[in-house]
Amino acid sequence: MFWVKKLISQLLMPVPLSVFCLFIAILILRRRKFVKALITLSFTILLLASSQWGRHQLTAPLEGQYPVNNDPIENACLVMVLGSGHDSTIADRATLQLSATALARLTEGVRQLSLGQDCQLVVSGWSGSDAVPQAQVMANAAMELGVNPERIIQFPLAKDTLEEAQFLKWEIGDRPFRLVTSATHLPRAMMIFHLAGMNPQGAPADFIARGGYWWRLDARNLLASQRSIHEYLGQAWLKIKFSLFD
Repeated sequence: MFWVKKLISQLLMPVPLSVFCLFIAILILRRRKFVKALITLSFTILLLASSQWGRHQLTAPLEGQYPVNNDPIENACLVMVLGSGHDSTIADRATLQLSATALARLTEGVRQLSLGQDCQLVVSGWSGSDAVPQAQVMANAAMELGVNPERIIQFPLAKDTLEEAQFLKWEIGDRPFRLVTSATHLPRAMMIFHLAGMNPQGAPADFIARGGYWWRLDARNLLASQRSIHEYLGQAWLKIKFSLFD
């Protein structure tokens, strides 16, 4: 189910979907009306997803749900940072091995630690195709940023946010904690942790709803749009999944 979900979500991203539509159009060139419709759909998807306007329309509703969290952390302090990609073959410093998204999340996580007393940092993520788990690279990067290694908890087997919630639930139960992830991902992450019966306090990082010229078309807009569409699909899947099994 994990890989089926990943495959379907990737096929519905702007570039694969546009390529698929064009491929079908090539196969059925004789049916001109259908071909024109597919080509028009492909053009529209790429145009909107790669434009500054389209990027903002997709990302802003997600990122606007949770403001930057500057509230002091009271009682037992625990900050969880969700993983997001790395390459352990790059350089010899963990901060350079992390993806830009993972590093942005971790940086905010370290800042959140300063808002409480005697805080613990939870990092997560499996190895995927890499030899080293994401959680280990995140822990090493946190130590490079000055975090005491004795205050770091790792979940190196968690493959996605659902499993991250399960591992943390086993660790802390329903104890409140600060949840750090990308601003576009935070609404879905909060939904997952709430469904697990937990009490997260959202702390967004890695904002991508940047301003700019509405007419500009570039790959950065396309990437931001793809990340947002991934989140909308993820939220829809969660609602379908839990409505079927409740």
